[in-house]
Amino acid sequence: MTDLKNKIDFAVVFSAENANPNGDPLNGNRPRTTSDGFGEVSDVALKRKIRNRLQDAGESIFVQMDERSDDGAKSLSERFNTYLKTLSKDEQKTKDIVFHKVCEHWLDVRAFGQVFAFKKAKDVDEVSLGVRGPVSIQPAFSTLPIAIDDVQITKSVNSETTDTGKKSSDTMGMKYRVSGRAVYTTFGSISPQLAERTGFSEEDARKIKEALISLFENDESSARPSGSMEVTNVVWFEHNCKGGQYSSAKVHRAISVDSAGEISVDESAIPGLHFEIIEGR
Repeated sequence: MTDLKNKIDFAVVFSAENANPNGDPLNGNRPRTTSDGFGEVSDVALKRKIRNRLQDAGESIFVQMDERSDDGAKSLSERFNTYLKTLSKDEQKTKDIVFHKVCEHWLDVRAFGQVFAFKKAKDVDEVSLGVRGPVSIQPAFSTLPIAIDDVQITKSVNSETTDTGKKSSDTMGMKYRVSGRAVYTTFGSISPQLAERTGFSEEDARKIKEALISLFENDESSARPSGSMEVTNVVWFEHNCKGGQYSSAKVHRAISVDSAGEISVDESAIPGLHFEIIEGR
């Protein structure tokens, strides 16, 4: 694989229509908002969706969802220790070797990094190490403050058998969603300096770009019905040097997104920087 030689910056614009893009468990699972009322999707949620898309594409992923586990592991420590057992005893005791092996084996580890600090498993020497990945992504924020619909729902199925043989009482609940359509934007970058350390390649960068373009495929749920979440555009900037022609902050400021999701790039602010605007799938 070709080493990543030049810095990359990117932006992703997506919409949520009558959906809950990222519920807040500390606020009744209502859509996340800032103190000013703008919608928010956490960076953790975005990386979860990227990992899912990479896994759908057949990539080996370390941080998997329980319901999407493809190796039967019930925890991260089990997955890690199972993989360690494939290495020799001498390799298990050498952190540099373990570092390179886990980066080589799992794409999300060499992309986002990972802290491996798990209890010692039987017949496996304890290993604790941290991997700092080259791919970073920010939380996404809406272009305008959002309104939230509170929808009351009723469960009227007979969930439990009663002593009288009659149907159990109906139960009430709440469901929350962004009212109408909201447009969100997130930014990120890929560092070639950190890519050198983890072995993240040009091919890996292409896979991340493809995952961003199709971010919400196979992500349907009752909170996010099919078609309610859509990537409208991905802006992909490729610098001509390792350190970057401009700072990530300057590149990100050159992007403007209106409430309809239309993108414009102020090329006069970043002259000579190559970029492409890709429509979502």
